[in-house]
Amino acid sequence: MCSNYRPVTRLDRLLTFFGVERAQDEPPPDLDVYPLGLAPFIRLDPDRDPADAPLVAQNGLYGLLPESAVELKWGRKTYNARSETVHRLPSFREAWSRGWRCIVPAEALYEPCWESGRFERWRVAQPGDVPLGVAGIYRLWTNPQGARNFTFAMITVNADAHPLYRRLHKAGEEKRMPVILEPSEYGEWLRCSVADAKRFFRAWGGPLVAEPAPAPPRVVIPRSLPEPPPMDDLFG
Repeated sequence: MCSNYRPVTRLDRLLTFFGVERAQDEPPPDLDVYPLGLAPFIRLDPDRDPADAPLVAQNGLYGLLPESAVELKWGRKTYNARSETVHRLPSFREAWSRGWRCIVPAEALYEPCWESGRFERWRVAQPGDVPLGVAGIYRLWTNPQGARNFTFAMITVNADAHPLYRRLHKAGEEKRMPVILEPSEYGEWLRCSVADAKRFFRAWGGPLVAEPAPAPPRVVIPRSLPEPPPMDDLFG
């Protein structure tokens, strides 16, 4: 599971590692993201044919909100989607069945470690300052007042056998980790069929480094999110 992460926000790093640009007129994303925090996610350009559409980045709220949600706080429970149930749980199934898949660019993931007998926040990242591309799903949510915002969630898989993640979280709990994609898989993940997308559901086999990283004081940035374009323009 991942309830806290550091997003890739620098324009040069989004371009270098993901080949995308983030609109500079959007509100600044959070530096450390928790549920309902604002961060960039990456999807196919909705104005182009999916077969050759470029990737684009834009801001969304971390915590996928289904159309049935009547309060923003719903997203505090829907920031992670289990790979085993993403296709059938009411919170996620429409986004999954419609192929609204995304990539969540992360400099690092933060996870709880209890090896010392008490809670410690650990930073999990790739060696060499290389960011992670996490598989996710997204959708637009319309609140009761009619305002609409993008929302997204990370997809997680069982990690009981993973050499690092089996050490994280409390003893006796199932170990889970976000689905981390290879850079060569970014386009495939976004363009493949819904049925074929399940082949990406596996624990990351690449190198990861982890170390204790106490959380800094949280800073809430007041903002009003821009109104996205009409739904028909976004999804075709």
